[in-house]
Amino acid sequence: MKILAIESSCDETAASVVENGRKVLSNVVASQVAEHKIYGGVVPEIASRRHAEAISGVVAKALEDAGCSLDSIDAVAVTYAPGLIGALLVGVNYAKGLSYAKGLPLVPVHHLRSHIAANYITHQDLKPPFFCLVVSGGNTMMVEVKDYTDFRVIGRTRDDAAGEALDKAARTMGIPYPGGLNMDKLAKDGDSTAFKFPTPKVEGCPYDFSFSGLKTSVINTIHNASQKGEEINKADLGASFMKAVSNCLIKNTEKAMLDTGYKTLVLAGGVSANSVLRHDVEVLCRNHGWKLYLPELSLCGDNAVMVGSQGYYEYLSGNVAGLELNAFAGKSIEENQQSAMV
Repeated sequence: MKILAIESSCDETAASVVENGRKVLSNVVASQVAEHKIYGGVVPEIASRRHAEAISGVVAKALEDAGCSLDSIDAVAVTYAPGLIGALLVGVNYAKGLSYAKGLPLVPVHHLRSHIAANYITHQDLKPPFFCLVVSGGNTMMVEVKDYTDFRVIGRTRDDAAGEALDKAARTMGIPYPGGLNMDKLAKDGDSTAFKFPTPKVEGCPYDFSFSGLKTSVINTIHNASQKGEEINKADLGASFMKAVSNCLIKNTEKAMLDTGYKTLVLAGGVSANSVLRHDVEVLCRNHGWKLYLPELSLCGDNAVMVGSQGYYEYLSGNVAGLELNAFAGKSIEENQQSAMV
């Protein structure tokens, strides 16, 4: 089964053709990073306009690279939530147009479900059930993946997502957008013990995260040094901050896995590309004898390959929408895709 997948939840316009949820026939991504870099972050209105300009060409290229036409496509999958609402609507409406014009099934795909599915492409042997740590710029949560379309969230951030905290700290440090990625590069030679940061806890909820305090702490460190006229080693500060964020993620993940009895850990989301986090989860799993699955670096960021993979399993589960499909800025990963209707 060949699925044409479309992703436009933030600042990447992407399309892909994926066969049977595991085989990538094409993967096309039009990035807007260079333009948003001017503003230090994604500008939603600009992102929406660029999606509208790029989507037709991106989809045509994906079909061309896959060596097929719309007549050989069996279904259209599209990210419908969560994300920037204007950006999502571009992809959703384009997918609806293709579905209507060609009489193809329309499959709504949750963005975070698809990030998890990126691992199905990287690891052909991976199958549910497993435990997943999802870490991105907009979301941080721990999820029990009971089946391909059956998810249970057991821990989540109460404020900032880990990626959001990294980006905001990077901006305060004067590191250019994308902050988290560039901080990772800068901090490779830094001393992760140079600065001490708190370990946030959510009282009564041992699985939940909080990164707002960590973000404030690094901002205060920078401001205090500035007021005293002191120079801060950015590599050391970045390394220390990333280690503090990773420690929070690792600590909660370890407790949750021990409590739930899972022996397989999957990492997903844009921040799964972070070198410190990848190293720390490897150490965690090695210490406990757990199996670890990491997404290929090229599939950590937003792409349509992961949408096509998850879309295949959503289709098999009967999660197909009509032209009433809407986009949502926020939507729980646990909700059945049928709730994607207006």
